[in-house]
Amino acid sequence: MNGKSSRSDQDGHEFDLSDREFEQLKKIVSEQTGIVMTDAKRNMVYGRLARRLRALKIDSFTRYIQLIEKDENELVNFINSVTTNLTAFFREKHHFEYLHDKLLPQLVANNQQSRKIRIWSAGCSTGEEPYSLAITVKRFFESYPGWDVTILATDIDTNVIAKAASGIYTEDRIEGLSPELVKRWFVKGKGGKIGMVKVRRELQEIIHFDQLNLLQPWPTQASFDLLFCRNVVIYFDKPTKVKLFEKYADVLASKGHLFIGHSETLFQISDRFDALGGTIYQKKV
Repeated sequence: MNGKSSRSDQDGHEFDLSDREFEQLKKIVSEQTGIVMTDAKRNMVYGRLARRLRALKIDSFTRYIQLIEKDENELVNFINSVTTNLTAFFREKHHFEYLHDKLLPQLVANNQQSRKIRIWSAGCSTGEEPYSLAITVKRFFESYPGWDVTILATDIDTNVIAKAASGIYTEDRIEGLSPELVKRWFVKGKGGKIGMVKVRRELQEIIHFDQLNLLQPWPTQASFDLLFCRNVVIYFDKPTKVKLFEKYADVLASKGHLFIGHSETLFQISDRFDALGGTIYQKKV
């Protein structure tokens, strides 16, 4: 098959993307991820998938749809291509301040017997969020040695999970951080790696990265003390949100805390949490 289509759509694109094909792609995204993709995303979807068609030497979206319906590996590539990953270190800074100043002291008092704390970063993208959590935890527990604190970090996108696990970033990703924090928690690249930074191993050691589709069965039955799910559900429809936050409540410990994104809310979604302000919630007893 020729990698280029002999046809051009009305926008001069290399491949035709018909309304019917776009609707099929949206349906697959919705079924696989719960993300409700609007027509405004059409150009974005075209741009990202056109690269897949060229790489696979497929000449139409119809043939590509046929492929992802039967090839699980390409289905993963498709999901990786169309899911958007936007994150930053210490994004929504007040969440980490609350964690350090209020929540971790509470957990130290409440979990004295087990001396364990379990954290989940759901939708961790390229890892900035779980590493920000790890830095916050490490800073706090310098005064409380002997505690077992671990972070589970998951995302549907296998590519971003691999990047997150590597802990390697371009220097511009840490531009907003203080020099003291950068010096303590990052190693700057030398030689051929100038312009890159790597998180210190002690942060990586307390994080377990794994691929997880939130809409499929969860392998973990763990009880988490706190859960970050920020800017993940904004693309989901209401029934999916209801189902997801019900499951989150089930895996949170008694009085466990949930952190969501600044543009998200649990209003008319879940009644199993009390709002504490700043998109921070506590599970009801």
